Amino acid sequence: MHDSEHPTRLGLIQVALRQFGRDGFAAASTRSIAAEAGTNISSIAYHFGGKEGLRLACADFVASRIGQVARILPGDPAHLTRAGARHILRRLLRRIVLYLTAPAAEPVVAFLLREMAQPNSPVPDRLFHTLIESRHRSLCRIWSAATGQPAESVDVKLAVFSIVGQAAYFRLAAPVVQRRMDWNGYPHAAIRAIARRLLFNLDAILEAENG
Repeated sequence: MHDSEHPTRLGLIQVALRQFGRDGFAAASTRSIAAEAGTNISSIAYHFGGKEGLRLACADFVASRIGQVARILPGDPAHLTRAGARHILRRLLRRIVLYLTAPAAEPVVAFLLREMAQPNSPVPDRLFHTLIESRHRSLCRIWSAATGQPAESVDVKLAVFSIVGQAAYFRLAAPVVQRRMDWNGYPHAAIRAIARRLLFNLDAILEAENG
């Protein structure tokens, strides 16, 4: 069994992700994390070298989960047709919506929000290098194939951020959205409605970009 799949290690990461997101890194107790994970505190030192190592392991866990959702198909985006690139973007947006509206995304987003708010946190830099930069560059190339605009232009970079940001809003502001929409959580009909709206937005942007 690979070390990353070790049940004790995975259990500690999952518990730490929740506690770091709920209480913050400084306030979260390693003793409490170990107890909730059903192991002893020495397991944290054994698997991660300490609390800071556990924090980075949580970041890597988040990068892996989001990376699976935002996976990019192999191949050179330069060889994509506009229709093919648009299809990839639509499919990716659906996956992002499905992931972010699921309850499993709650601890991930809480952890990210906590860490992004900490000026000395190593997590944003870790995620930038392990996930964000490469995925964003790939998406920019696909956007370029869909629109004909330069992949590294300011407009394309911002367009990609804006599309992902629209989907992220429905997790970041879930209590507000659900209250205003009179939804109890995100039922299937709500998820379909969100996806439909965001796909409409994506299509409208791409059509405008193509003149």
